Amino acid sequence: IYLWLLVPFYCLHLYCHDRGRIQMSCLCTAKMVLGFLLASFGFVEFFYILLERSQEIQQHMVFLLSPIIRSMTVILALCIIQLERIRGCRSSVFLFLFWVLAVVCSLVPLRAKIQLAMDEGIASDIVRYLAFFSYFTIQLAQLFLCCFADQPPEGKAILEKNPCPVKDASFLSKILFWWFTGLVVKGYQLVTFDSLITSGVAMGSRLQDQAQLLRKLQKEQISGFFLLRTLARNFGPYFLTGTLCIIFHDAFMFAIPQVLSLLLGFMRDEDAPLWKGYFYATLMFLLSCLQSLFNHQYMYTCFTVGMRVKTAVMGLVYRKSLVINSSARRTCTVGEIVNLVSADTQKLMDFVVYFNAVWLAPIEIALCLFFLWQHLGPSALAGIATVILIFPLNGFIAKKRSKLQEIQMKFMDGRIRLMNEILNGIKILKFYAWEKAFLEQVLGYREKELKALKKSQILYSISIASFNSSSFLIAFAMFGVYVGLDDRNVLDAQKVFVSMALINILKTPLSQLPFAISTTMQAVVSLRRLGKYLCSEELKVDNVSKAPLSSDGDDVVLENGTFSWSAEGAPCLKRINIRVPRGSLVAVVGHVGSGKSSLLSAMLGETEKRSGQVSVKGSVAYVPQQAWIQNATVQDNIIFGREKLKTWYHRVLEACALLPDLDILPAGDATEIGEKGLNLSGGQKQRVSLARAVYRKADVYLLDDPLSAVDAHVGQHIFDKVIGPKGVLRDKTRILVTHGMSFLPQADLILVLVDGEITESGSYQELLSRHGAFADFIHTFASTERKETGSRRSNARLSMVDFMPFSRDLSQEQLIGGDTTNTNLQNMEPVSETDQEQVPEDLGKLTEVDKARTGRVRLEMYKKYFKTIGLAIIIPIVFLYAFQQGASLAYNYWLSMWADDPVVNGTQIDADLKLTVFGALGFVQGVAIFGTTVAISICGIIASRQLHMDLLINVLRSPMSFFECTPSGNLLNRFAKEIDAIDCMVPEGLKMMLSYVFKLMEVCIIVMMATPFAIVIILPLAFLYAFVQSFYVATSCQLRRLEAVSRSPIYTHFNETVQGASVIRAFGEQSRFILQANQRVDFNQTSYFPRFVATRWLAVNLEFVGNGVVLAAAILSVMGKSTLSPGIVGLAVSHSLQVTGILSWIVRSWTDVENNIVSVERVNEYADTAKEASWCIEGSSLPQAWPQKGTIEFQDYGLQYRKGLELALKGITLNIQEREKVIHLVGHKKIFAIFTSLKQLKLDLWDPVLFSGSLRMNLDPFDTYTDEEVWSSLELAHLKNFVSNLPDKLNYECSEGGENLSLGQRQLVCLARALLRKTKILVLDEATAAVDLETDTLIQSTIRTQFEDCTVLTIAHRLNTIMDYTRVIVMDRGHISEMDSPANLISQRGQFYRMCREAGLV
Repeated sequence: IYLWLLVPFYCLHLYCHDRGRIQMSCLCTAKMVLGFLLASFGFVEFFYILLERSQEIQQHMVFLLSPIIRSMTVILALCIIQLERIRGCRSSVFLFLFWVLAVVCSLVPLRAKIQLAMDEGIASDIVRYLAFFSYFTIQLAQLFLCCFADQPPEGKAILEKNPCPVKDASFLSKILFWWFTGLVVKGYQLVTFDSLITSGVAMGSRLQDQAQLLRKLQKEQISGFFLLRTLARNFGPYFLTGTLCIIFHDAFMFAIPQVLSLLLGFMRDEDAPLWKGYFYATLMFLLSCLQSLFNHQYMYTCFTVGMRVKTAVMGLVYRKSLVINSSARRTCTVGEIVNLVSADTQKLMDFVVYFNAVWLAPIEIALCLFFLWQHLGPSALAGIATVILIFPLNGFIAKKRSKLQEIQMKFMDGRIRLMNEILNGIKILKFYAWEKAFLEQVLGYREKELKALKKSQILYSISIASFNSSSFLIAFAMFGVYVGLDDRNVLDAQKVFVSMALINILKTPLSQLPFAISTTMQAVVSLRRLGKYLCSEELKVDNVSKAPLSSDGDDVVLENGTFSWSAEGAPCLKRINIRVPRGSLVAVVGHVGSGKSSLLSAMLGETEKRSGQVSVKGSVAYVPQQAWIQNATVQDNIIFGREKLKTWYHRVLEACALLPDLDILPAGDATEIGEKGLNLSGGQKQRVSLARAVYRKADVYLLDDPLSAVDAHVGQHIFDKVIGPKGVLRDKTRILVTHGMSFLPQADLILVLVDGEITESGSYQELLSRHGAFADFIHTFASTERKETGSRRSNARLSMVDFMPFSRDLSQEQLIGGDTTNTNLQNMEPVSETDQEQVPEDLGKLTEVDKARTGRVRLEMYKKYFKTIGLAIIIPIVFLYAFQQGASLAYNYWLSMWADDPVVNGTQIDADLKLTVFGALGFVQGVAIFGTTVAISICGIIASRQLHMDLLINVLRSPMSFFECTPSGNLLNRFAKEIDAIDCMVPEGLKMMLSYVFKLMEVCIIVMMATPFAIVIILPLAFLYAFVQSFYVATSCQLRRLEAVSRSPIYTHFNETVQGASVIRAFGEQSRFILQANQRVDFNQTSYFPRFVATRWLAVNLEFVGNGVVLAAAILSVMGKSTLSPGIVGLAVSHSLQVTGILSWIVRSWTDVENNIVSVERVNEYADTAKEASWCIEGSSLPQAWPQKGTIEFQDYGLQYRKGLELALKGITLNIQEREKVIHLVGHKKIFAIFTSLKQLKLDLWDPVLFSGSLRMNLDPFDTYTDEEVWSSLELAHLKNFVSNLPDKLNYECSEGGENLSLGQRQLVCLARALLRKTKILVLDEATAAVDLETDTLIQSTIRTQFEDCTVLTIAHRLNTIMDYTRVIVMDRGHISEMDSPANLISQRGQFYRMCREAGLV
């Protein structure tokens, strides 16, 4: 009937889903052969009856028709097998169910035949017997064959490495997750990335057309909910199949107590036949198994959908970060964006998994109460009343907790933001010895975060205690009312234990509901946050009108343009009119903060256009003022996603003066550059950035002061070879922001900017003849400049060999370790160069990729964790747990004794006393639960506070080389995700694990009390359980580690993208970066997908073990019917029903603990790395004013950047007297290395790092100076006017990295910071590279006057500013090659003389 009824629908389904044709395989042939045999049996039987029993046919027509119908049905099944093969269906659920039904229907006649044969003997009708048994065997064989999947359809051969085994799995293997067993075994042997599934089912999760979706979100402005609707549309249908599974699961779940009721009825009825008992026991086992299967299919579906949602939202956030405008970008820091990707997408995923509980739980609760009403009548209402009382309490707690969670998240965001800045500015922190100040700031955030967490955990403990006691409270209320209503109401075993089974079912929805509601609340908060971000303002496409290149006309036109950085803010550029003809060179000059960089941003469309018109023809290349360098090889940074053209590439390197640098790098251009260009000097970063633009062959070049960071002669070389009239870019349109006067005569057009307006424009000669401000300026500086840059006549002869010694900004610093042997996961771009010379793999590697450890978590980690808490607290907790479970065991056993109480005259005696004892035991248990949960939460907080503190101190005390090798993404990951896991997940897992382990012990004791023989079954099951679990935990931990390791590159990439968004946009590389981000997310999902499948694999296998305990308890009870009382049987069976749940929870919580202890392991990783000496040496405190004299002495001093590298300084012997002014020049900036160890010296660096916070905090983080002193230092750094015009003056908030100040202003702030600390020694490293000449001259005079009695050491590019210094040191390859006063060195005609000659100073 099943087959004939459903065939039309199934055929229609197959017709709609064509997956390609499958070749005839052995499996298919075997099915066909067995099918024909089965059909022939029917026909043979038909003819046999016709011949042998013809006389009986008239009375029993059914005997004749039945074999024919059977044969026709089998033939129909064979047709379906062929149809499935043609339509590419590899494993058929439809036919599997058909064969199951066929076998089940044959069981009844089978039993009858066996009974008959035993009574009459087989010989009476041997042919019929043989035929029937053969028929039954072939049916079983067909069922067996149905469990396997056919080969894939032709033409769809899978070429992927490691395809996901689920594609080849049969229907049965899919529902039991057997396809995963291979990977579990592999995991036990240790998993590496290579053996992972590369194409999980869950990977098809990109949202169609994300860009369009973002536009819609922008338009609709209803933030999160439109996003939710879109996700529902994309992933809803698959999610609904999961919902169907959970509905089936519920049906089976409610059937079990009904069967238990029948079983207990059978135990009471002394005349009932034994087969009924066995039938009920088996039925219970089957229902339990089906319940497990449907439950796990549901969880699997939900996790898959959740993962797809997470991936899709990550993609959206990433895309958005590439189009968000600057004013919106200032409202959210990099840390917050990374948090959206890490925390908020995870919350959405949890929401998908638990959403169904929100509407299903109330239905389940209603059904439970309905069945309870059937058993106990109106007293069930008492149970409802209890539930209603528990709910508002938990609702209130959930609300309070969500508020506390928001507070906690706020402090966490602050802490991560601060950490991000500390890691970005770690060099400055080390130089100024500011670690302690920032350490205290981070710990301040941390304390507030933990305070909120502690309150939240105590509330949560009340919630847990009320839930765990809920089954007792409901039972107490119901039984109390039931007994109290009428003396004739007797509590027998059936009533008590069926009610208890129903109450245990009731606990699941009761516990899930608040969790589901809180998850939903969190998801709503996250949706709002995501919605707010995804709806934030984007760069307007019409800011700049792009046009293809035309042969004539102007390439860049700005007409009457007014621009600002935000829609509300004051304009940063006003009344801008520019026309740039094709192929011309335009120079933009002006003071610091006059709007030069803003002008280029306006041309790129990065600013808000208030009015006017901007049009740019052709492609654009952009060199930002502060070079943005990717964590990739030098070559990848230069070709930036394009094909490598060897000759052009070489020409670009030569023009940008990079060839000498590449000779020094350990692996040439295959050397990996650290994050933000950590291991390159400022000049090298700038040249790499310039080379990237030149390599592009774009039509319009926007160059934002690319020559500020390089030495004067290198700058001249680059100008001649690249930017100038004879350079590589001579036919291109170039707009150059510069402070170098010497380049101006060669510009076709000069724009003079003052306070955001163009005050003068024209050629060099025109501007001079006008005698305006520009001309005065030029006359003032012409003399000094002319000396500095000299005649280009000599520069024309400047060959590469000539300036080889000087252009190497940095030498051995580059020999970045050959001590890391891991392959880099972060560079996943394939290199398609066959002619490339083979470089040893680890040469030139810098960053240490996050490594995944292998094997299970070491015992030391647990020891470390528990040691942090302290034994004194742990032992009482274990005793509390034992006490709590003892109370539970006592009240359950008390119930079974009550149920077995004899009924005298229709009533039970002493009902009130029994109720009182029952109540007291339950109450004690409730109090114990509250005690244990609070204790564990507080222990967790103690441990996590300590571990975070250790991590923070370990990181801050690491030397600089550590930060060069460790991507900040890895460190941030430790501070965000791993610390979060230690805060919440580890204590959570411990709570659950301990409570379930003790619960399991209680169940085993009860089952063995009822049927001691059960120990024979429980022991082998326990071994099987331990065996399966050991496999699982190893695999799961390994997968968790791999997942964590593959997560770091996502954050590092996000971080990089957000910071370099303007460069990525200018080059039009958004799609490539989106692709890279997607690849990284997918790569992360390949270890996440197996992780949750592993959980399902384990749970399905374990629950069969648990269901075995149910079967054992029931069957043993039936066997011992004569000796056992219904009360004890009810107790044993109703408790054994909980075993499956308990087992899966134990493993789940145990794995959670193992997985999250991995966080302790990862946080602890940095405990063993090299550390600096301690910050304070006890007993030798230096005087406050140290150093009191400015003398510095080196004797045969050598220095290396890291172990294993060559010495960067060799044999330096040097004596610098007090009040000397020493300039160190060119060659390699190695002298700078000398001072890195002199922490207390005053340093001013070329990389001007500011922290988010007030301007005053940036100048004086310890609050040691008065406002007057701060103002006077600003005045000396020529910033007083600028700062006094700011809205909040000294309290002006600097954004992350000081992005709301120009680079020149940031350098001046750093200078002011130095001036404030008036120490005896001042070290200036290219302190004024990004400031205009006028300001530079002012600063030089400030240094001369203010630091008259100080020793000044300078690294400088502009030779003219330092001719009055007392001594010049020329370094070459780590040695001092010349040292004397400038005049003496010039007379010696050595290296210094050659440099001065090139600069036109002699």
